Amino acid sequence: MAKEQWRSGFGFVLAAAGSAVGLGNLWGFAYRASQGGGGAFLLLYVLIVLVVCLPVLVAEMVLGRSTGNSPLLAPVTAAGRRWQPMGWLFVLAASGILAFYAVLMGWTGATLVQTLSLGLPSDIDQAKAFFDGLSGGRAALIGQLLSLVATAVVVAAGVRSGIERLSRWGLPLLFLLLIGLAFWASGLDGAVEGYRTFLLRWDSAELTNLTTIRNAFTQAFFSIGTGIGCILAYAAYLDRKAHLPREAVAVVGMDTAVGVLAGMVTFPVVISFGLQEVVSGSTLGTIFIALPTGLASLGSTGQVVAVLFFGLALIAAITSAVSLLEVPVACLIDRLGWSRPRAVWVSTALIFVAGLPAATSLDVLGWMDSVFGGLLLILGGLLLALLLGWVAPNRFKEDLAGSGTPVPLQGLLLVMLRWVSPPVVAVGLVISLVDLVNG
Repeated sequence: MAKEQWRSGFGFVLAAAGSAVGLGNLWGFAYRASQGGGGAFLLLYVLIVLVVCLPVLVAEMVLGRSTGNSPLLAPVTAAGRRWQPMGWLFVLAASGILAFYAVLMGWTGATLVQTLSLGLPSDIDQAKAFFDGLSGGRAALIGQLLSLVATAVVVAAGVRSGIERLSRWGLPLLFLLLIGLAFWASGLDGAVEGYRTFLLRWDSAELTNLTTIRNAFTQAFFSIGTGIGCILAYAAYLDRKAHLPREAVAVVGMDTAVGVLAGMVTFPVVISFGLQEVVSGSTLGTIFIALPTGLASLGSTGQVVAVLFFGLALIAAITSAVSLLEVPVACLIDRLGWSRPRAVWVSTALIFVAGLPAATSLDVLGWMDSVFGGLLLILGGLLLALLLGWVAPNRFKEDLAGSGTPVPLQGLLLVMLRWVSPPVVAVGLVISLVDLVNG
């Protein structure tokens, strides 16, 4: 059976950007920026992305394209059997993230349906009651199941007919909705103050604040999503002509643009409706409780805005979920020779079972987020830097040379991959581990 490929490099970029753009972009970026100094946070974020995350992202693309294998087998092909645990790490991280991510996706879909059918909550107590019912019991399980089934349908359709087709309409629609909402938010009473809080506030002392540095590192690394095998799986379907550094910059640029646009929507809303205290208390509470309550004061206009916001959140969620499911699916196809439909539905069933504790307990969901979406993700990024920077640097250089990457750029990326990314990512891993243990 011939191996699938993207229809074009542009299709790959949209799919990879869709993998990076998720629910965290729509609130996490703005949330951390408000906590960590506004403009100073953004500057640190951009520096970390360019100097640390971008070389690792290119390395992940190289590993996928040069081997043509799934995340499970690619490390073995590149460096031998000793690197097999790295492949299992990718499978475990991607499946673990999707297990709890499907729960969040279900909440998003349920909130969208609730807003469309019954309107927005009349007060904060009604919103809390809805969220309490949403985040536990049968409703959460149904939302989780439907989210995984929708994701499975897309992945089962294949690389071109499923994943690429979704990305080609999903990403442009997401940007269109975000731009429209940002334009609407610019007319709110709190717009100027919101921009000042998010983008225009500058405090040079924040550049050396450890909390701000940690927040910028966390947002950059988690937002790009390298280290869990999704981009590796996608790159395995990429032809040899694609210019990987350029593709990586495009993915990072789209991901950052979504975060900035989301901030230009959410912060005017926060200031206009006086939601600052709720924001500082809980990110999830802001999205599913405070935001609908605030928009309810605008009547039918608020309902339309809420529908658009949760609609684009659902689009962002499914493009990310699809990339996560592709990791175990590609591994089953590559390792056991299964058909794509069989691999999809077996993976979906196992991930549904693994996510049941997260669907019934917010504490478990938070723990899974910290372990799978935190520790394992950062560890995967560190191993990628070590593998392509030190163990198989010739593979890195030869793959880039084959697609026309200039020699000076190859050298610069390899220097950053060897000497900059590993120590910085290692520090992030230690901080995350200490934070998790203390928590």
